[in-house]
Amino acid sequence: MWPGPPQGPATCAFRANDQRGCRARVGRRTFFRVRTAEQILAESTTIAVVGASRDPDKVAHSVPRQILRYGWRVIPVNPYADELWGVRCYPTLADIPEHVDLVNVFRPSPDTPPIARQAVGIGANALWLQQGIVSAEAREIAIAGGLDYVEDHCIAVERAVRALTKL
Repeated sequence: MWPGPPQGPATCAFRANDQRGCRARVGRRTFFRVRTAEQILAESTTIAVVGASRDPDKVAHSVPRQILRYGWRVIPVNPYADELWGVRCYPTLADIPEHVDLVNVFRPSPDTPPIARQAVGIGANALWLQQGIVSAEAREIAIAGGLDYVEDHCIAVERAVRALTKL
């Protein structure tokens, strides 16, 4: 049973223990998201990773590499790198010349609202902020722009727990 109307300006499209999705209120508009984190990942093919790192000791390197290893098309977004995992890097989401299903973010919470605007601008289907990253403003931007939204949740954990693969 749905626990009731959301509190505050918006609530995320995914809660870790809720397999039904959730509702979000932005201003006077209410949105209902039916896709869970599992569905978002399973239905995505191309994932842009904002903040992908060259440092193999960082999760912003190992997590996207794992997603790539399990068959997703991963496009690194890093203005300071030319290539990661044998894939060309792009400085911004707007520079990617193909459709992106999911934007996965490895940047500090204060950096996420502009990334959310870019994700809406390129017509992505979903925005996913990695574990430890939460932003009410990015959430509002994404939901108002029609994107599914996940925050504070690791995409690699979701892939492993659900045994998801594109292979």
